[in-house]
Amino acid sequence: MANIKFHSDMSPQEQLTLMAEDAQFDLADDSDEGAGVVGLGKPLKVPKVFVSNDCIFNCAYCGCRASNDRQRYCHDPRKLARLSVDIAESAAKTPGIFITSSIVRNADYTQELIVETLRVIREELQYHGYVHAKIMPGADPELIWRAGRYANRLSVNIETVRSDGYARIARQKTKQNILSPMGQIADMIWSEKQNQSRYGRRFATSQTTQLMAGSYGEDDRTIMNLSEALYRKYRLARVYYTPFQYVHPAKGYEELPFTDTPKWRVRRLYQADRLMQLYGFTPDEITPLEQPNLEESIDPKCSWALRHLDMFPVEVNTADYETLLRIPGIGLTYAKRILHTRRQCTITHAVLRKLGVSLARSIYFITCNGKYEGGPYLDQDGRLRMKMIQVEGKKTEDDLARNIQV
Repeated sequence: MANIKFHSDMSPQEQLTLMAEDAQFDLADDSDEGAGVVGLGKPLKVPKVFVSNDCIFNCAYCGCRASNDRQRYCHDPRKLARLSVDIAESAAKTPGIFITSSIVRNADYTQELIVETLRVIREELQYHGYVHAKIMPGADPELIWRAGRYANRLSVNIETVRSDGYARIARQKTKQNILSPMGQIADMIWSEKQNQSRYGRRFATSQTTQLMAGSYGEDDRTIMNLSEALYRKYRLARVYYTPFQYVHPAKGYEELPFTDTPKWRVRRLYQADRLMQLYGFTPDEITPLEQPNLEESIDPKCSWALRHLDMFPVEVNTADYETLLRIPGIGLTYAKRILHTRRQCTITHAVLRKLGVSLARSIYFITCNGKYEGGPYLDQDGRLRMKMIQVEGKKTEDDLARNIQV
């Protein structure tokens, strides 16, 4: 590390401003599109700090790409560590810090800078809070191990849905230099869990990745199948989704069509992801062959219900937990409340309201003690669909109003 030269003529505030701009290309936590999705809980907002934005890669979508004319910086690890701890400790609600970087010089050089930053944070500054660290594509396994010794969570971004997609949007990246470190991290986490020491954690406990929707013109079925495979093979804690944006020409990508993936699509992907991870849905159920894309106007669970009206209405007094979770408007918490309450009394529509269950959606898909209050909608798919669109629109308006009030 002694021969490394660090460059930055900017003030600390200027550096923070630039890092905030760079952070939009690298998700460490739930994006705004993921907020409000049932089952996610409150989205984390982990502040991100960059070792460097002086990238040798030329990815079409990234503002840090080599061909982009912008002010560059590369931080001294010790100074960045101090800045990181100050940021993490300055806000009481901050759950931790995310150390990331563009690729300066090469992957191993950059990873060494990240590892040294982590070492100073833990050993010299004695910060014991949450730390998420980025792993560079193709980084040496030894550097991955060292990063994991200091971080709680590691991540390497897969970005695109197909291996030939890298040639399309990120030509210096390959399937090998992305999936190899992902696999190594998974193995290291698994090995650590099998050999837990009574002296505490010795390696990161989880791994995540980021996937851009729309980078290949793919449908949502392709994304869901890939996400399911990543969860299964690499035991990921989360797949984070971001919309692929290519709205300004990048040198070397003159043939790439302009793409502006809508944010609503990412919100639906988060919802679909939670249906897989928490509700027991499969990719085929969420995005069947005949309907491979998620709908803008209706959430994925409601869309599934409209395709399976033959199983409704569900009697809430007798349905098992898994069936209750299939009812639009009833999530994990309320399904458990229903199971608990019906041991004490018969569930009626009035009881559901007292439990806090919103009947805006669910009333059309349930009976309570044999009584149905959903009106004439259930037997007419077209009318029920329009009703669900209206309910979704009202929910969106309420969410916007709530945000404005805040």
